[in-house]
Amino acid sequence: MEKRKLVTPGDIKAALRDVGVKKGQSIMVHTSLSSLGYVCGGAQSVIEALMENVSDEGTIMMPTQSWKNLDPATGVYWQEPKEWWPVIRECIPAYDKRITPTNTMGAVPEMFRQWPGTLRSDHPARSVAAWGRYAQYLTENHDLSDIFGDNSPIGRLYELDGYVLLVGVGYDKNTSLHLADVRAEYPSKHTVVESSAIQVDGHRIWKSYETLAVDGEDFSAIGEAFEQTKKVRHVPLGNVVLSMMSQRELVDFAVKWIEKTEHDITMYQSKQAVSICLCKDKMQDNRRLVKSMLPPLLSGRYKADGRFSCNNAGL
Repeated sequence: MEKRKLVTPGDIKAALRDVGVKKGQSIMVHTSLSSLGYVCGGAQSVIEALMENVSDEGTIMMPTQSWKNLDPATGVYWQEPKEWWPVIRECIPAYDKRITPTNTMGAVPEMFRQWPGTLRSDHPARSVAAWGRYAQYLTENHDLSDIFGDNSPIGRLYELDGYVLLVGVGYDKNTSLHLADVRAEYPSKHTVVESSAIQVDGHRIWKSYETLAVDGEDFSAIGEAFEQTKKVRHVPLGNVVLSMMSQRELVDFAVKWIEKTEHDITMYQSKQAVSICLCKDKMQDNRRLVKSMLPPLLSGRYKADGRFSCNNAGL
């Protein structure tokens, strides 16, 4: 196990400069404070360093999702007894962007959403928070259904030609890749209906909305491929490496990657189901591949979590 390193505010500021964070930039930041080592000043030091480097002419945005504010029937309370779910549903407070805490976003986004001058979007489950020049533009009118689309916060960051900064996290946490999910065309693309507790005219209600089904299971593979383009800057900080990239370049690359992967899938779709079984070991690390192949071949006889067996195919 690697020895934990000491990280000072000066170390953070220097690493941010070295990785390319500059005055006036608009940046989506994903962080894992605990991965950095011992950070003097904790989350506060990280936030202050980011703000100092971009200045008030730039913009910092972070995910502040409260995804536990979804109907328990979707399984988001998997760790609790199923018989509790109806009670939980009745008791979940309605989303309030001023006070609703983040879920599993980490210490930095949780502090950032409460930072003076920071604005938070209205989405009850998939909100973001932003500070700086374009904070209002990025957070306003976050539509329930258009969570990750062109008019969403990450879609607007794309229009600003913004950046993505990964601090101690991988591409599996890179929310901007969901914009590629929206823009790409692929056979398994479909919508789902989600529900969240919100306030309407002072009353708490459960609001249902249709949105694109996404899971991010292939984001690490996309990130690995994108790294080969040599368009990502890396700088060490504490126990981690900072990674910075153009969000526009990342999203454009990911759209092509997804569509190419889906094109390759169609080559398999003409084969008999037994061929799928023979090559399933090769495919099991790509859930998008499996999910896309199975519906036309098996008429829906596949599991929602992407698992597949010859028995599911009736073989």
